[in-house]
Amino acid sequence: MLTTALVSDALRDPLHPTQIRRRDLRPDDVDVRVTFCGVCHSDLHALATPADHGGTFPVVPGHEFVGEVVAVGVAVTDFRPGDPVAVGNIVDSCGTCTMCRRGQENFCAEFPTLTYAGRDRVDGSVTAGAWAGRYVVRDRFVYHRPAGLDPAAVAPLMCAGITVWEPLRSAGVGAGTRLGVVGIGGLGHLAVRLGRALGADVTAFTTTPAKAADAERLGADHVVVSTDPAAMQAARGSLDVVLDTVAVEHDLAPYLGVLDLDGTLFSIGYLGPVTISTTDLLIGRKRLASAGSGGHRWTQDLLDFCGEHGIVADVEVPPATQADTALARLARGDVRYRFVLDVRDLDAPQPA
Repeated sequence: MLTTALVSDALRDPLHPTQIRRRDLRPDDVDVRVTFCGVCHSDLHALATPADHGGTFPVVPGHEFVGEVVAVGVAVTDFRPGDPVAVGNIVDSCGTCTMCRRGQENFCAEFPTLTYAGRDRVDGSVTAGAWAGRYVVRDRFVYHRPAGLDPAAVAPLMCAGITVWEPLRSAGVGAGTRLGVVGIGGLGHLAVRLGRALGADVTAFTTTPAKAADAERLGADHVVVSTDPAAMQAARGSLDVVLDTVAVEHDLAPYLGVLDLDGTLFSIGYLGPVTISTTDLLIGRKRLASAGSGGHRWTQDLLDFCGEHGIVADVEVPPATQADTALARLARGDVRYRFVLDVRDLDAPQPA
């Protein structure tokens, strides 16, 4: 099957619409007509990484998307044409390792197959992402999309949303939990919303005083300007769990400092090397953890929870033709809080 996709052929090559071929349906495949797909910092990274540093070209970005089922393979029983669905950044895994058997395919021992720039486990081809009109994906990695929510605003739940949801669930965040969220961006604004819906008392940390009102609108009970030493001192020892969503290198010590006894700091925004003093963990018996993406169990759990509580991302929805503009704005932090491309016109009939 041919479909139109936004392709970059080489480093610094602008995205341009090109026809690509999707595989014929395997017995356990689902053919999805893509309607909306998010724009993530991972897309920026993929487009800016040269081949000699691990980049893959040509590349079709896009790994958090929603759409409708067009067709299913002969062994698929959980989906039928017309179903509204969502797909994230994992489209296959080994299915047999300890992590996969626990529903944590994101930690697959053989490494999961990524939605783009991954290696197909059957034919060895390189996966192409969902900035495209269609996507063919194994049914295990397709999720039922809740009714009543804006489809475009659901798409970021499949990456930013699940990235914060798994640590919230694994830490048992709920009524009575004192939760901190560092950074009010694509991940952080969803962490605030989800934490509040779980019943936690939420403290938002931001370097920007102007974001205080927005953090409160999202559901934060308290806002701390992290560049204010007095405010940070007042917050010391006050929280049980902190989700640090800041995507650039920064000092984690202040956020370990705001944890109470046996508190946990999840560093989920910046995934590079970090340096901490052991005494920052020792005093108060604190823990440093991380998380990334999500397995089948928690991903469907997230979508069901968001459907029940009416939670979606704050999004801007440009047409697919403005993908390069969206990427440029994302690179300079000019978005509140997630871009989602409207890709419905990519496969639309062209005028004669």
